[in-house]
Amino acid sequence: MDVRSTLSYLYWLFCQFELITCSYLMEPWEKVLFYSFNLAMLGLLLYTTYVCVAFHTSSAFQLLCSFLGNPRENALAVVK
Repeated sequence: MDVRSTLSYLYWLFCQFELITCSYLMEPWEKVLFYSFNLAMLGLLLYTTYVCVAFHTSSAFQLLCSFLGNPRENALAVVK
């Protein structure tokens, strides 16, 4: 894929984003606030996703290890 076509495609996507959100009608200072808010929300979403996925993966791995461990220890832990 050509770099020039990639940049052209990204510019086309940005123009589509501006059309959908009607941000092409905003003044420059409004665009800065709008884009910074959107980027902050995207960053928080990605960070939260990263933390939750890491926590759930760790929890699932510990559960799997407990199932694959010593069955006698698992049975005693359930009874207690």
